[in-house]
Amino acid sequence: MNSTFQIWSLVTLFLAVALVFFNFGSLSSFGKLGEADLPESIYEINVKDIKGNDVSLSAYKGKVLLIVNVASNCGFTHSNYKEMNALYEKYRDKGLEILAFPCNQFASQEPGSNEEIEETVCSRFKAEFPIFEKINVNGKNTALLYRYLKLQKSGFLGSRIKWNFTKFLLGKSGGVVGRYSPYTSPLKIESDIQKLLEASS
Repeated sequence: MNSTFQIWSLVTLFLAVALVFFNFGSLSSFGKLGEADLPESIYEINVKDIKGNDVSLSAYKGKVLLIVNVASNCGFTHSNYKEMNALYEKYRDKGLEILAFPCNQFASQEPGSNEEIEETVCSRFKAEFPIFEKINVNGKNTALLYRYLKLQKSGFLGSRIKWNFTKFLLGKSGGVVGRYSPYTSPLKIESDIQKLLEASS
């Protein structure tokens, strides 16, 4: 009985250590997530659009935001772009903005230049919502926006982004109210978007 207990204790310890290292590998940003240099509001963050122009996220004050890390060659690509297009067409005039950030960190599924990405997204996937320049969402070169988002809302097994098309939903005041896995289709969060759009602030 005692030896069995010891074995199970060792197994539990091993699993705990493995879990830590599993997250730590992509969480080189873990120690940075609580850094004092992170902004207090998403509206203090500047990003670049797909053409390299500076964009202050303060331009989206009062909007409901769906922020997504995208890739052109992922198994989720076609369905996600199709459903994001549908949401944007339906709710754009009601205050929804979808911000797409290309990322090549997952199986190199966004290998093109910003110009190539823009051409693919606009011609093949017919996206009309804003597309931004390619960024990193994990690791030491994580974009400031994603350091902020991950600090605000962790996911299953830690804060690291697990794959393409992880989704962050933000309310009108800029707070992160939801984080959804790559497996969650955009249309599955339509009711959450509607609630935020109908809220007074």
